[in-house]
Amino acid sequence: MSAITGIYHLNQEPVPYDHIKTMLNSLHQFPVDDVQVLQRENIFLGCHAQWITPESIGEKLPYYHYELQLSITADAIIDNRSELFNKLQVEHSKRKMISDSELILLSYNKWKEECPKHLIGDFSFIIWDERERKLFGARDFSGSRTLYYYSDSTRFAFCTLMKPLLQLPYIKNELSEQWTAEFLAIPWNYETVDVGSTVYEKLKQIPPSHSITVSRGTVKLTRYSTLISKGVLKLGSNEEYEEAFKEVFQEAISSRLRSNYQIGAHLSGGLDSGSVACLAANSLKEEKKKLHTFSYVPVKDFVDWTPKSRVANERPLIQSTVQFNGNIKDHYFDFEEKSPLSEIDVWLDSLEMPYKFFENTYWLKGMFEKAQEQDIRVLLNGQRGNWTVSWGPVIDYQAMLLKKIKWLSLYREMSKYSENLGVTKSRVFSVVTKKALSNSRKSNNTELFPSMINSDFAMKTGVYEKLKQHKVDLTGSMTDSYAIKKHQFEQLFHWNITGTYSSKLSIQHSVWDRDPTNDLRVIKYCLSVPEEQYVQNGYGRSLIRRSTKEVLPDDIRLNQRTRGVQGADGIHRMIPIWESFIQELEKMSNDSLVADLLNIHEIKKSILKYKYQPKPEHVYDLDFRILMRSLIFYRFMKRVS
Repeated sequence: MSAITGIYHLNQEPVPYDHIKTMLNSLHQFPVDDVQVLQRENIFLGCHAQWITPESIGEKLPYYHYELQLSITADAIIDNRSELFNKLQVEHSKRKMISDSELILLSYNKWKEECPKHLIGDFSFIIWDERERKLFGARDFSGSRTLYYYSDSTRFAFCTLMKPLLQLPYIKNELSEQWTAEFLAIPWNYETVDVGSTVYEKLKQIPPSHSITVSRGTVKLTRYSTLISKGVLKLGSNEEYEEAFKEVFQEAISSRLRSNYQIGAHLSGGLDSGSVACLAANSLKEEKKKLHTFSYVPVKDFVDWTPKSRVANERPLIQSTVQFNGNIKDHYFDFEEKSPLSEIDVWLDSLEMPYKFFENTYWLKGMFEKAQEQDIRVLLNGQRGNWTVSWGPVIDYQAMLLKKIKWLSLYREMSKYSENLGVTKSRVFSVVTKKALSNSRKSNNTELFPSMINSDFAMKTGVYEKLKQHKVDLTGSMTDSYAIKKHQFEQLFHWNITGTYSSKLSIQHSVWDRDPTNDLRVIKYCLSVPEEQYVQNGYGRSLIRRSTKEVLPDDIRLNQRTRGVQGADGIHRMIPIWESFIQELEKMSNDSLVADLLNIHEIKKSILKYKYQPKPEHVYDLDFRILMRSLIFYRFMKRVS
């Protein structure tokens, strides 16, 4: 909702006006509804406010509570307002007037450093406790909003973005060698296992699920949230699980519709975004509003090369959802002029660091731009749904039954599954057996992804030893969906990048990307549900399929034969500029700027592979991925060198 910033001088010296002006000026390029500052003695707090919720319009932020002697600046939307009001015993007549930032302040006054445990929503905030002479802040459990900081023996400075901090005269923009090594060595879409680090040596960030306390010359980070199931929920019937799920899921969606502006949603042809969009659209009927959906489709001349089990153009499926619901205004965009290559510099500007997820960049940012054009300030999505609301890997579940020798359950599930798909039980059993064996034994593979990091640089930084300590899968041997899910919720680094790009795009466009499938209440419920609720009668993702019977059309709700695949036309879009792409790669492979960092030998091999015959079906190849990621890194290095 805002970009926040501030400086605290621990030596009691006043904050120079030039430093305040420098940080605020760095935010002037972004749309804003109001800019306010608060300066008290040796501390400055600022807010570059974008109004999203009704309570935020005209809000005084930073806010100082004279009675409590507490100040706050916050980038926050709190979703459990009613619950907090009840816990804090706030009079009903005052509740509509209280902003989310003031609510955080009241929570801190009651629970002190335990207050983040009571907050549900997307937030980062900093509080100045005048009586205790300390700063306290926090970032929400999954890092939906960013918050960077710098500290030394006399100063502490923070901001939602890195650039304003780097403008301060005492902060150098030296790159972090360890962060760079982890970025290049990790084959997956996340950057680093150290979620408190950044690409710059002198800048840190508050990790997801952490609070920060600055007091008496020390900076302390504390983890306040751990997503571990506290036991299996035992209800009496399928219907009871479904009703409980619908209640918590609807609450998560409804709380994200709190805006005076139009509401939008990403919409594909699947269960996650479809269920979010339809439940939101149903709620908006009461306000006589339509939900605006935004969907990516391939360019018109794209020839679908994907297998029958995948759908590159999901428009027919999306239209089925839209027509079934009736309260959705659908929009389709192919962003014909864009490609993964054309958007690199735009994304480097937005993210302030190199990135890996190039496959969907050309339409992802475009959706924010289109939403902004229509004065939409909330854009719903279902990104975390695969691990929460639509969990249920049918083959893995049957493999688990096989390993536990639950023959009757296994036979029943395989029979139903083969019937649903129209294949023989023997074929299903063969796949399940292979899955059970692959989940039981360790792979002898030594490498999954062509290494992007220079081997000498990797040895110098000891990066592989660190990644092994954090159980990063470098070989692709982890195939058990249950083990992968466990890792997803235990390790914070998996979701940090999602919050980073959505936070920074929101500041650029005054549009908040909000995910009800990532709601803390939804996650806790889904982690407590027994596995047999998720795979049942031959259907994976069974709980959400059963729970959306009146919400989604059956061709979406019961579809197990096909799945959408986005970004399949990435190379197709690049073919007209392929020669310049190769030329830039060749220039990179001979540039001393990155020679000691990148695996130039591997890059040159990959260039030869694609130099003369680019094919659209190579878009997901590992070798093409290393070329794109290396080029993104190279362009970033040229910017900061």
